[in-house]
Amino acid sequence: MQLSPDQIPELAQLPDATSGFLLTRSASDRNNHIEITLWLKMPQAVVQLIIDNERAVFFVEVSDVNHARSVLAKQGIAVDEIKPVALKAFNQAAVAAVYFLTLRGFYQAREALKQQGIKCYEDDIRPDDRFLMERFITADITFGGKEVNLNLADNQHYRRFEQVKCKRIDKAQQTDIELSTVSLDIECSMSGELYSIGLYSEQCQQVLMIANEQEIAREQVTQSDIDIIWQADERQLLVSLLAWFTQHDPDIIIGWNVINFDFDLLQKRYNLHGLKFAIGRDGKVPYWRKNQASDQQFIEINGRVVLDGIDLLKTATYNFPSFSLDNVANTLLGIGKKVDDVDNRLQEITDNFHHNKTALAIYNLEDCRLVRLIFKHTQLLEFAMLRAQLTGLSIDRFGGSVAAFTNLYLPKLHRSGYVAPNMGDGDQGFESPGGFVMDSTPGLYQNVLVLDFKSLYPSIIRSFNIDPMGLIEGLKSPEKAIEGFDGAYFSREQHFLPGIITELWKERDIAKKDKNAALSQAIKIIMNSFYGVLGSTGCRFFDPRLSGSITKRSHSILKTTKAWIEAKGYQVIYGDTDSIFVHAGDDQSAENSRALGKTLQDYINQKWQKLLKEQFNIVSELDIEFETHFSKFLMPTIRGQDIGTKKRYAGLVQNGDEQELIFKGLESVRTDWTELAKQFQRTLYMKVFNDEPVADYIKEMVANTLAGKHDDLLYYRKRLRRKLELYVKNVPPHVRAARLADEIYQQQGKPLKYQNKGWIEYVMTTNGPQARGCQSAALDYQFYIDRQLLSVADAILPFINTSFDEITNSQMNLFER
Repeated sequence: MQLSPDQIPELAQLPDATSGFLLTRSASDRNNHIEITLWLKMPQAVVQLIIDNERAVFFVEVSDVNHARSVLAKQGIAVDEIKPVALKAFNQAAVAAVYFLTLRGFYQAREALKQQGIKCYEDDIRPDDRFLMERFITADITFGGKEVNLNLADNQHYRRFEQVKCKRIDKAQQTDIELSTVSLDIECSMSGELYSIGLYSEQCQQVLMIANEQEIAREQVTQSDIDIIWQADERQLLVSLLAWFTQHDPDIIIGWNVINFDFDLLQKRYNLHGLKFAIGRDGKVPYWRKNQASDQQFIEINGRVVLDGIDLLKTATYNFPSFSLDNVANTLLGIGKKVDDVDNRLQEITDNFHHNKTALAIYNLEDCRLVRLIFKHTQLLEFAMLRAQLTGLSIDRFGGSVAAFTNLYLPKLHRSGYVAPNMGDGDQGFESPGGFVMDSTPGLYQNVLVLDFKSLYPSIIRSFNIDPMGLIEGLKSPEKAIEGFDGAYFSREQHFLPGIITELWKERDIAKKDKNAALSQAIKIIMNSFYGVLGSTGCRFFDPRLSGSITKRSHSILKTTKAWIEAKGYQVIYGDTDSIFVHAGDDQSAENSRALGKTLQDYINQKWQKLLKEQFNIVSELDIEFETHFSKFLMPTIRGQDIGTKKRYAGLVQNGDEQELIFKGLESVRTDWTELAKQFQRTLYMKVFNDEPVADYIKEMVANTLAGKHDDLLYYRKRLRRKLELYVKNVPPHVRAARLADEIYQQQGKPLKYQNKGWIEYVMTTNGPQARGCQSAALDYQFYIDRQLLSVADAILPFINTSFDEITNSQMNLFER
């Protein structure tokens, strides 16, 4: 392991060099040395690269070297070399590198030294990650090496290179690599016995289905275009699946909860039959890891990548009330799953397996198709590839903000003479605040302008040179540095994070210009994650002086901006993190209001340029934009008080002849409100915003609710986040409904439905909450009127000088008579 630019072979010229996209990486011990394996997809081939001259390394302070040697010698732990290097820790202590020929020795030494109180720096970085990171390699690689002849079966397709050397590919030299994908979905019984496996790729759409000869004869009578490959039993099904992968050789496997359900169950069934789940490109079995805190499983397959649609959508910041395939497909594509009885889906699948296997195959393959369509619609694969190219994260890594930051920052840090700190090394004496939220001025307004600071936190980092190493260097010479908060000073010259963000910012501007939505979104997520990384105790660079110098600066920026706007004679009614809400005046036209928004935008940007130059002698990267003109805007009060709310508002935007209602934090976008409340709110707010009468509409909604005309809108939908038995002290309504439903199912001899997490739909009855399909009591209509309709109405009606009770009292008296 080498650390300086002159030591790392950057491979200016590689003999017979070629390039590809990184699929998987791993490191393991082989013949008493570390072997790094990289799998790449090239335009015309898949290659396996073997690097066998790397060592594992961590660092100890020079003052601890003798003690470390003694500890390791006494425990018989093999060390290849310990030597001082031209690096130091953030506390300015000189460090020595401790090198190991094997991962086993690396891990043993790490634990032994920690037990003796010897601090080890960068002891959590694997050799494969370090190999790529130190060469600034992300996902695109140029390599050279010696090709080895392999005795492969005719249907195996990859090339192997040894004695490999690698270097990064500059963006201008990147070649578009197309990754082949297959969407996989299994169908099984309640106990996990396999029925079928659907496989949907561009070239092949097939279902592997278990059936006996009589069933096959029966099904062949049915005319169907679906390609079903019949399997005699589960063992043959599993063998055929491996043969399918060998024949079709996909790079990427996609699915829905595909790791924690499909692959987990497949692994168990292979184990049950004594078969090797040899799905790797080299015929090896997967390697499984598990996060003990979350029960999340991870699978590593040599040369293939598994991408779960749910995890990837969340990483790309998509949000849905439910991440079920049916709901996401309906929301994004307008189509859902092909099964008639949604509430008894598992029973219908089992019935089809025994009586209509063709119908089950159609359902199985449709699930595969829906996943593929979702990936295409949202550009999820492109997003994952671009994220890997930007950060060096594995393409299947979800989350990973801390790792992305480390990949980008660490090699630059080394070249400036520092090793990275350990978690807990930063100043722990105080906490940095969150985003600034102003007190709001409640009211029903006309012409509210929203001015939004474009990527405020990254802009602050760029403007004030906020940077982990910059903090250490700035504290050495505070008189020359840029002052932050809580005693922080940042070097004007020695820093990396502002430059990293600047480069990402330029790339995002290009992506937006090119209308590359996947790249733009990937860059936005990465840039915005950097503040969270610096403010996270789970990051080695955490120091509240860093995060505090960002958030406290943002507080100051919003307060100063508010003062400038008010000095111009306009009212600021609210502000939140990076946005300012300005009342332009009820008597303004839409055209004049929008013109004012542009004027304020230019005025504020000029003021910040001048202020930062005069006060700090820095160039302002702050950029406020006029974002939205609300023709009507509601800032409600806290229920039962005269104080304005925070993070809750609604507004009407006029786009030509179209009107758009926007809700923030109000009932329309809350997942624990019924469809009744959502529909009522949207119609009521639209009427109020358009100065239309509301009394008759409210009375009609109450009357129709009491008459049972809206019963289909009264369902709550909530997630059971724990097993039912774990709800002890606090038992919310949806848990009570689930327990009662499972009691009914048990009495009827049916499988229990709600014991192990999941979603439940329920209604409120005169006997309490009851699940859909298990309702035995009458609906409690008065509950819905009081808790849903009244709550929605009384957020807005006081601003037009009326109330829900005032409108409905005469009506309710009539019903009572």
